Amino acid sequence: MALALGSLEVVLAKGQRDDWFSSDFIIIFAILSAGAFALFVPWELSRKDPIVDVRLLLQRQFGTCFFVMLVVGAVLFSSIQLLPQLEQTDFPYTATLAGLSLMPGGFAMLLMMPVVAQLSKYMQPKYLMAFGMGIVALSMWHATSLAPDATFHYFVWLRIFQTIGLPFLFIPITSASYALVAPDKTSQASALINVARYVGGSIGVAMATTLLVRREQFHQFRLTEHLYQSSLLFQQALQKVAGDLVIRGTSMADAQHQAIGIIEQLVQRQASLISYMDVFYTFAVLTFAMVFVVLILVRPIELGAGAKLGRPSPGGRSIVSASSYSLTASPRQQR
Repeated sequence: MALALGSLEVVLAKGQRDDWFSSDFIIIFAILSAGAFALFVPWELSRKDPIVDVRLLLQRQFGTCFFVMLVVGAVLFSSIQLLPQLEQTDFPYTATLAGLSLMPGGFAMLLMMPVVAQLSKYMQPKYLMAFGMGIVALSMWHATSLAPDATFHYFVWLRIFQTIGLPFLFIPITSASYALVAPDKTSQASALINVARYVGGSIGVAMATTLLVRREQFHQFRLTEHLYQSSLLFQQALQKVAGDLVIRGTSMADAQHQAIGIIEQLVQRQASLISYMDVFYTFAVLTFAMVFVVLILVRPIELGAGAKLGRPSPGGRSIVSASSYSLTASPRQQR
């Protein structure tokens, strides 16, 4: 397990830097991870008391929640990395300002946690999860409206918009994943859900970084197709920028060279911004698709109160509690 997850993290962390499977280093660690997983899963399936009960992943309810948590981790961790990176590379933000733009989102999540905990007493987790996924999808879609003159308030509200939907995911996913798990397997379920969040985060960061670089190269190539000497628009832009430089005291010869460099920087920045918008669009589509996955695959569970995690009810049904609320499996689900 250590070799499988450790090697996977190396592949995800170093993949883009080493050009993925063009590197022998990445290929070796990918083989180690795949081989370790191939040995690990049959071993755990054949044990009476396995360290990791992988059979839980084959259950419809828990397996779906595990997959949903992978996606949530991917979106959460990748967005935490992308926004400060965007602000510091394409906007004149310091690390402090980039961090301050994220801080209100943390307060929004903190305020929404108890609200979601109360709503969970009266609403099915699947509907809360679908609502949370919808909010995250809309926030990612809103991020595709990114403009070169985006203000500090734009990034603050963008982050708040993203984090408002996250409490509707974390608490209900945990509740729904435990609902049909036997009381003696709750620790296993908790460990697997945590693994899903962090492995999903690593996958999301790797995917976002790779997509960002590839799309930036693509857009830069497409934008430079319009920069040729016979282009009237290019000549007009070149003359305008060179004229501004001459007014500021630059010689005509130097102004021509500097104008070309300024236009090139402008193209690079536009390609970078569009590539970030592509990444946000990809995550918007992914999270929107998860709304239907949650509504179709996650089973409704009976809401209750006052029970503790893993304690059997008088009728023999498994009762599950998350913070101040508890959930029991319905008789139909038990059958």
